[in-house]
Amino acid sequence: MQKWYHIIPKNTGLSIYAWIIFCILPFYFIFRTSGTWEIIFGILMILLFFTAYRVSFLSEGWTVYLSVGIEMVISLVMTVLLGYVYSALFLAFYIGNIQHKIGFITLYVVHLVTTIAAVTIGFFTQNEIFLSQLPFIVFSVIGVILLPLTIYFRNKREALENQLEAANQRLSQLDVLEERQRIARDLHDTLGQKLSMIGLKSDLAGKLVDVKPDTAKNEINDIHQTARTALNEVREMVSNMKGAKLEDEITRVREMLKTARIDFHMEGNPELPNTPLFVENVLSMCLKEAVTNVVKHSVASSCTAIIAPSADEVSIEVQDDGIGMMNKKNTYAENGLQGIRERLEFINGSMDIKSSGNGTTLTIRVPKVIQRTEQERLL
Repeated sequence: MQKWYHIIPKNTGLSIYAWIIFCILPFYFIFRTSGTWEIIFGILMILLFFTAYRVSFLSEGWTVYLSVGIEMVISLVMTVLLGYVYSALFLAFYIGNIQHKIGFITLYVVHLVTTIAAVTIGFFTQNEIFLSQLPFIVFSVIGVILLPLTIYFRNKREALENQLEAANQRLSQLDVLEERQRIARDLHDTLGQKLSMIGLKSDLAGKLVDVKPDTAKNEINDIHQTARTALNEVREMVSNMKGAKLEDEITRVREMLKTARIDFHMEGNPELPNTPLFVENVLSMCLKEAVTNVVKHSVASSCTAIIAPSADEVSIEVQDDGIGMMNKKNTYAENGLQGIRERLEFINGSMDIKSSGNGTTLTIRVPKVIQRTEQERLL
């Protein structure tokens, strides 16, 4: 509802001066009457009408309909006895601001019917006055018909616009949050892989430093190179947010597994034509995390990656011959696997794990319909 000081309606298509004239006109018709009691009665009706009008803006629930009912009665009396129909415009404005659909329809129909009936009766009881202001009466009746509808639907539109703006703000916040989570996952996956490699090479260098100093020195140099590579990747990711190609990720995975002394086998073609870079980036990061988990947890001697694109989806299987996950709790709560699942959910992908004492198979699937949709959007 509008505030009480909006007795003079705004944004209705009429100047505020026109509304002021509608407030003053009653006194003109009142003082045209010859009797003192008629003048006193008219002034009291005007004061009572605007008092009820102000109270209606402050009311809630059933008191709204009571105050509007009082205003309708006063408006009918003033129309029939004094030839003043313009108070119906104030009522029309107020009714248009009622948001409850049933209440609005009820009051709108009642007000329209009673106003037309009062004007019709007034032509018989106040014929001379009504004929002298016929254009204004026609304008008032049209206002009673159109003004509530205009204001009601305008308020509905503004409410929807506000909801849309709030939704857009919420989406912006969610986009920021999603981007932060994505960056956090990328940093975790990138640094996790390199730090795991550094840890493995450090252990190896520690074992060889007394036995084979030259070999240990080479491992230390590899650690330095790996650290520089990790730093460059982090800088590149932060500055450019550049997506990783699956073919390039296979090379890095092969190097990591070689360092961990795990045999690597690959089946299928890592080149995925007609695949959006964003989708391929998600697959690359998922593959990286899956292999990182093999290195960290599986105690495997071999790892196989099977890339199998089909007409409906692209699937990647990562198999190892390690100890499996049968005795581990909260498998999906592991930071890496949780990151894989979140990434895949973002593109409607899925993840499946089969584990036993003879190894673990992680299957990643991405439907191709997502890829076609992304292509259409880019085009």
